[in-house]
This record gives sequence, C-alpha cells and structure tokens, in this order.
Amino acid sequence: MSNKAQATGLLDSVIALVKTDLAPLASAIDQQGVYPADFLHKLGALGGFGATAPAELDGSGLGLATQNDIITQVGQECGSTAFLVWCQTACVGYLLHTSNLTARTRYLRAVASGEKLSGTGMSNAVKHLAGIERIHLNARRDGDDYIVTGSLPWVSNVGEEHLAMVAAAVEDGGYVMLVVHGNAEGVSLHPCPEFAGLEGTQTLNIRLKNARIDAGDVLAHPDQFNHYLSRIKPGFVLSQTGMGFGVIQASLKTIRESNAATAHVNQYLDDQGDDLSHALQQLHEQAHTLAAQADVGRAAVLDVLKLRAATSELTLRAANSAILHAGAKGFLMRHPAQRRLREAVFVAIVTPALKHLRKEIAALEADHLQTEAA
Repeated sequence: MSNKAQATGLLDSVIALVKTDLAPLASAIDQQGVYPADFLHKLGALGGFGATAPAELDGSGLGLATQNDIITQVGQECGSTAFLVWCQTACVGYLLHTSNLTARTRYLRAVASGEKLSGTGMSNAVKHLAGIERIHLNARRDGDDYIVTGSLPWVSNVGEEHLAMVAAAVEDGGYVMLVVHGNAEGVSLHPCPEFAGLEGTQTLNIRLKNARIDAGDVLAHPDQFNHYLSRIKPGFVLSQTGMGFGVIQASLKTIRESNAATAHVNQYLDDQGDDLSHALQQLHEQAHTLAAQADVGRAAVLDVLKLRAATSELTLRAANSAILHAGAKGFLMRHPAQRRLREAVFVAIVTPALKHLRKEIAALEADHLQTEAA
C-alpha cells in the first residue's frame, strides 16, 4: 500500500472515530469539563498519535503532515480535544529525538499508541528562552540523576497515571529536559482556577519538591539541550497549526449553514467564506511543505513561526466571522459558534502565543538583516 493510500485510510478511520466517539461529547467537554480519556486511548490505538514514529517503533512513518491532518480532523469537532492530541503528539516528538535510548525504549511505544497519556510542560521554558518570563523549575545534578524543585502553573493532559515532559534550569548552568511521572515521590498535582474554555483538557498545576528524576528519564542534558530544542521546536510549533485549521474548517461550516437562510445580509460582512477558504488552502499547503522539511530536520524556524502566526490570525478571523454570520443564534450555549470563538482565542494565546511569535519573528528578522549588512 502506498503512503498516500495508507494516510487516506488512517484519516478515514480517525474521521469515523471522531463522529462516533467525540462528536456526542463535544458540548460536555466544553461546558462540563469532561476529559475524553477513552477517545484518546482509542485514537492512539488507531495510530492517531504515531504518524511521525517509524514502523519499527509501532508508528506508521507517515510523517508530520499526516499527523497535522489528524489534529485538524479532531479540531473540526472539538478544539479542546485537538489540543490534547497535539500535547500527546508533541511528546512523541520529544521521545523520537532524544539520544537517550533508555527513555525512548521506556515510553515511545506507550505514548505513540495512547496506552500512556502525556502532557507537555514546555510552555514556561519556551517563553523563558524567548526572554518573556523566568524559568519555574530548577534542577541540581546528583550523579546521573537530577533533583528538581519548582512549580508549573498549568500543564495539560496530565494526571497521576500520566507523564509530563518538562525543562528545568540546572544550577551550574544550562537546561535539562526530563520525563516526570504524575504519581512520583515529590510530585503533586493541583487543580487550576476554572477556565472560560478548554476545561476538558485536564490542565493542572504541577509542583515538584526535591523530586528525583533518574538518568533513564532524562531527554536532554545541558550539553545536548540547545541542539535537542532546535530539533523538536519546528514540529512542536508546526503541529499546532492543525488546531487552528480544525477551528477554521468548523467556522466555515457555520458560515455555509448560516448563509442558507441569511446570505442576503451576510454578504455585507468583511470576511466571506470563499475568501477564508482560499486563505486556509494556502496555509495548509505551506504546512505540508514545511512538515516534509521538518521530518528531515530542514524546516526553517522563521518560516514555521510565520506560518503559525498566520494560522492564529486566520483562526481568529474565521471564528469571528462565523459568529457574525450566525447572528444572535451563535450566542446560544448549544450553538458551536460561541465555542469556536473561545477555541480560536486559545489558538492565539497557547504558547507560543501570537505576541510571542511576533517577538521571535522580529528578533530573527533583525538578526538576518544584521548578517546581510555585515
């Protein structure tokens, strides 16, 4: 079977599972904070997290573009769950690129198959490295292990039986990336204040107090960290576009449905469905091109950041247009338009947020100008 046929078959299976198992839960996930653990396990068993993992590690080897398309299909029905799929697949990427074979052997198959669920607690570290906030976790080396203390205010897709993959500043310099168990000694999980959306993402506060992380759970030591981050960052950022694409597709559906009765007045709105659809197609093509480059470690970070920013901007436009097309009905709790608007804002504020992206883009472009002038 060709890769294209295999990818089509996988996506068809994902679409069917979304329809039967996720669609009936979408309102409860949003309004009651239901965490769709069963759906995540089933999606993993289908191969929904393992597109970037090679066949010898129980993945499909179909690549990041297919993984992004899976996230998009989930996001068309529920943005919160698309975010959880992103969390899980980001962790697959971390495990794929670690040079620690012990960690890869321990966790990759279980995470890629959805047997073991995992959250990515890299938001703080990514913002810290961009000069936005201080690092919250600190580590000291003890032989081949690390002793970690600190608190991450919100990490999603975590629980006592889950993993979390985080970074900490090391006391004698540099950073270390680690796998943390939710039920490990010295690790505690605490609820966050209620969110306006994304309540069904099992987002918790993680606190570590002298938690020992053994050498087998170290993804990157300080001397490896910069290279490791440069390898995982393109996929980490690029796969978030799938969340936005899903919300945009759902918003376009609302626009089409609304126009069945009120196209005569909706035509005066700024963002029309055809224009938004054309813009989405362009971003989707860029995402596939960059995904193929990221699979072999050649995606330019600046291009990835620009695409991610453009996706946030289009997601906001599409969701805003959808609720304007729907009119007053879009404010009903049972109507998806108001949920999509909240999900779109999340796409624009989840790390790297739109303001963060623009900061990094400006810095990289300034560096390029200096290099050209030298």
